[in-house]
Amino acid sequence: MTTPKKRFLLIVNGKSAGNAALREAVAEQRKAGMPISVRATWEAGDAEHFAEVAVDMGMTHVIACGGDGTVNEVMNGLMRLDKERRPIMGIVPLGSANDFATSVGLPLEPSEALSAAWTLSDHPIDVVKLCAESDIESVTSYYVNMLTGGFGAEITSSTPKMLKRMLGGGAYSLMGAVKAWRHRSYRGTLCWDDQQESTSLLLLAIGNGRQSGGGQVLAPKAKLDDGHLDILVVKDFLTAKALPDLVSELQDFPSQGRFVRYVTADALSVTTLDDDPWPLTLDGEARYYRRFRADVVPLAIHVVLPDNCPLLSSVVET
Repeated sequence: MTTPKKRFLLIVNGKSAGNAALREAVAEQRKAGMPISVRATWEAGDAEHFAEVAVDMGMTHVIACGGDGTVNEVMNGLMRLDKERRPIMGIVPLGSANDFATSVGLPLEPSEALSAAWTLSDHPIDVVKLCAESDIESVTSYYVNMLTGGFGAEITSSTPKMLKRMLGGGAYSLMGAVKAWRHRSYRGTLCWDDQQESTSLLLLAIGNGRQSGGGQVLAPKAKLDDGHLDILVVKDFLTAKALPDLVSELQDFPSQGRFVRYVTADALSVTTLDDDPWPLTLDGEARYYRRFRADVVPLAIHVVLPDNCPLLSSVVET
């Protein structure tokens, strides 16, 4: 069976369509022989649609060009297709956080990133299926990197930039910011494997990848192709006296700490116990749900990644 000739569709977030460095990169790679077409998004749903119809255009690869949200939209478009018909996904990061691209070791400059999408190998990775209910609808979607819930999601969706910058200073800054923000805790029941726990938490992270929120590593042991979710639960703390213990646990990520739990599972379901739905982020995009369940879809898509990507199971980290 002959391997089809590579053909690339670059799906650009409309906000970045006029980016001079990106335009130069496309011209440069075309001159070098890269067979690439370009589509820019105009309204919600365009990136998913372009990714879904790319195979009918004869494309072997789709390249998500934008931030983590654009990567998520393109991936969701691919998941509409039967597995054997899904094109390979590449990434040219042009967002503000670029958590996924950064964590997997992809170049962040348009020229280098576009060249990598053409020349690097593709690898099969998992995605996560999320079935969720809000006050008005039930939805099914997918994410490739991280779901966060509680305070972390509230920070992403509504916190001033100054407070967001505080989060870059480590665990003390994070927990200090929590108190400065006059945080609320989030009550819910979590179920995974044969375990169930009702708790009051500050932060929930369900990782396929490792980091979210512009560089916050919340799932340090995650692998993209291991068939498991990495789950971080940070429970509420009542007094400043508890802060040293909490910080220590955030450095060690224990499986059964006083404030921190870090576990792996094939699936996790959450039922909120608050009057209001929980704020969540799905690959950086804000959502509000009352109930949700995350399930691994093993090796669902092929993504162009460095062969030494630390999030691949075949790569041994030192």
